[in-house]
Amino acid sequence: MDTITKMLVINSTTVLPSDVVIKLYESDADVSIKETCFGVMVTGERRIVNEVLNKIRRMDPYGIFIKERGLTPGEQFRCRATRRGGARPGFHNLEMEDKLLPHIGSALRALDKGEIPEKKKKTKKLDVDKLKEIIIQETEV
Repeated sequence: MDTITKMLVINSTTVLPSDVVIKLYESDADVSIKETCFGVMVTGERRIVNEVLNKIRRMDPYGIFIKERGLTPGEQFRCRATRRGGARPGFHNLEMEDKLLPHIGSALRALDKGEIPEKKKKTKKLDVDKLKEIIIQETEV
């Protein structure tokens, strides 16, 4: 059996982690569920986890993000007791990703609507000779 853990990072204005947990329990799927500060972790057989999370993501496709957890629960490397406290490896990365999710959700929504973003205009770097000229002008004043 291929057991995996997937993390649902919830950055939604309409769905709470508790809403997701309730739906997971209602699904009666053979999975372990743990609510976290960023959302929910779901552990179980790969096929079952993928099936149930595909349904869950429909609750808010632009506010629920799913990623597979790299290390299994109970892994010594992750365990704060054996590491003498502190944040778990990957926590700070997840914290930074969480701040980007509203922008990613907005971009996905726009993409689904068929909106094509404008290409950014590249700004030219200031020519060295022009910089020297500006410096000379400013020092003369």
